[in-house]
Parts: sequence; structure tokens; C-alpha cells
Amino acid sequence: MVPLHLPFHMDFNGVPGLSAQIDIEEIRNGFPVTRNWIYMNHAGIAPISLGVYRAMDGMLKDLTRNGMVNLPEWDDVCSQTRESAARLIGANASEIAFVKNTSEGILMVANGLTWRPGDNVVIPDRGFPANVYPWLNLRSQGVEVRRVPEVDGRIPLNDLLDAVDDRTRVLSVSSVEFASGFRHDLRKIGRFCTARGVLFFVDVIQSLGVLPLDVADAEIDFVSADAHKWLLGPEGIGLFYCSHRARQHLRVVNLGWANVVEPRDFLSYDTTLLPDAQRFECGTLNTVGIHGLSASLDLLHRVGIESIEARVLSLTDQLCAGLEEKGYRVISSRACGEKSGIVIFHHSRIATDAVYRMLCDARVVCAIRGGRVRLSPHFYNTEAEVDRVLQAIP
Repeated sequence: MVPLHLPFHMDFNGVPGLSAQIDIEEIRNGFPVTRNWIYMNHAGIAPISLGVYRAMDGMLKDLTRNGMVNLPEWDDVCSQTRESAARLIGANASEIAFVKNTSEGILMVANGLTWRPGDNVVIPDRGFPANVYPWLNLRSQGVEVRRVPEVDGRIPLNDLLDAVDDRTRVLSVSSVEFASGFRHDLRKIGRFCTARGVLFFVDVIQSLGVLPLDVADAEIDFVSADAHKWLLGPEGIGLFYCSHRARQHLRVVNLGWANVVEPRDFLSYDTTLLPDAQRFECGTLNTVGIHGLSASLDLLHRVGIESIEARVLSLTDQLCAGLEEKGYRVISSRACGEKSGIVIFHHSRIATDAVYRMLCDARVVCAIRGGRVRLSPHFYNTEAEVDRVLQAIP
């Protein structure tokens, strides 16, 4: 048995729900991808575990053999998954809705607020398009989109906050920027927004499942995230959080059969909306995807997000140290509170494409973003794999 090694000789004593040791090889056996690849692209699309596969396969087999006979059991899984997701972010289950992807959650906010000409939205520059296009689309309503420039791989906090004025309605960030790995101080931003009556939206797809999040403590109004990255879940299912206090500001743009108070009284035509976040679920849910998400959340809760964060930051520290020894410039901030599971780097004399090809030849799954190589390991990766990645880099 090989223990899951954490930095500073950390173990799992005192971590709720965990034994003193976790068998990393047992966990890796649950990820068949480890037999084929050194997988370091969790910021792209993550492989699923056998547990997630079996949960989805079980649901499909049930549907194949029994049709809708076990519908109440499917509803129970949806409710349990909603509770599990809420626990992950420090929310109440009544504040959680299922969405098909991150973009759907962002669009529900962008299109659900009542805008006036002259209003503005503040976002970081070089953000992922999912957190840019929905806001740019508001320009036809006279809404200004203020994009705060990146400086040396960081979005300076003061620059972001200085862009806010008395006509700012929303400040929207990605918790971790996809093209730099920069991690925002959500707590400081959230408290600033609350004090000024600005709604705070966070796209957490690049952190949820690897970095702790407490939406109440950070005073976040809206959150959206797909399951297919750090949550280690399937594509096509995601989470949307809308705080109780922010719900009053958000209109339901898509009224369907499922987001009303009596969704299965099909002929009542009562358009009274559900009182909680389920009012944003307008139709049939991705039940198979929810079964997979449930299994992925179970794994993350079992290991513990704090333990996952410590391990991933240890692995990325190891990566960054090795890259710098080889003369590469690490773009991703490694300052306390700003580092994440994403490492972006490049070399002044070695072409990015060449480095990428060498990594692919060594069976390392990575990505190119913004003309630089991006590596993004998860907790089941090992120090030995990091060494092999570094050996493959010229």
C-alpha cells in the first residue's frame, strides 16, 4: 500500500470522514486513464472514474430494463446530488439548480437581470469566452462591458475594483483564470461588491473540485460550473447557484413545465414559479449525468477538498520548480493565495509547439492556451508523473 503523500508530512488525521491514510494506488486504479496516459489536462476535459462510469451505466441499464418504473429513485438521486453539491460550496440545497453547462448559468444571469442603458459589467480581460460573450451581448441594450487587463499573468485586485462605479450592476470573474491559472481573492471581491450593491458572479469551473469554496463567506451571488473538469464528472451536467438574497433580482427567462409549483399537474397551467433555485430548471433534467455527478461528488467529499487542494498545490509547486530550473518562465502566479491547479509556461527560445509535441510523444495530456503550454494535474497524479513530465521537456 502506497500512502497518498501530502506536503510537509501532512496526513488525514482529524479530517472529517477520512481515515488516517488514503491508498493512492487504490484511487488510481479507479481511474483507468492512468494506465494509458500521464493526464494533466483537468483544466480541459477530465477523465471520469470507474465509479462515475458505473453510476451512469447503472442508470442506463435501469432505464433499458424498466423504463420509468424507478422514477422515484431517480428523483431521490437528484435530491441527494443537490444536497451534496450544496455542501461542497457552503450553500443550501434550495439554492442549487442543475444546468447543462457553465454557459447556461451565466446566460440565465445575463439575460435575467433588468438592464438600463448606461449600466456596466466589470470582467477581467483574457477571460474564457463563456464568461465574456453573454456580457458582450448586452451591448445592444446599452450596457457597457469593462474589461480589466491582465498584468504579468495576474488581474490586480485594485484594478478590478477600481473599474466599479455607481452604474456597475455585475462584477463577474472566473475563480481561476483559464489562460494564466491566476486565482482571485473571492472573499475580498465579494465583500467589496456587497458593500456597494453590486451583484457578484463567479464562474468556478476551473476551481470547483480542487479548491475550497464557501459562497456565503465570500458573499457570492451567483455561481456556475460544469462537471467535466476538476469535478471529475461527465460533460453535459453542471451546477448553478443563486443565493436567496440575489434571487429577487433575477427573472426566469425560460418558463417551462418543470419550473412551476405543480410540474406534474400537467393540465393546471399554473405558471407560479417554484420558490427556490429549481425555478431555473425549465424541463427534463440530465438524469444520467446527475448520477455521474453524484458519484464524482462522493469521491471528492471522501478525500476532502482541503486535502485535494494541498496535494494539487504541492504537485504544481514541484512542476514550477522543475520548469524554472530548465529556464522556462512560469506565467501562473505562485504567490500565496493566487496559485491554483493550472501551470502556464513558455520558453523564450524554444517554440511552444515543439514543447507540446514532445509532451504528447511522452504520452502527457496537456494543452496550449494563449501561445503557452498548460499543465493541470489533479490529486490522483503523482510526484513520479511530474518527474516524467519534466524529463520530457527540453
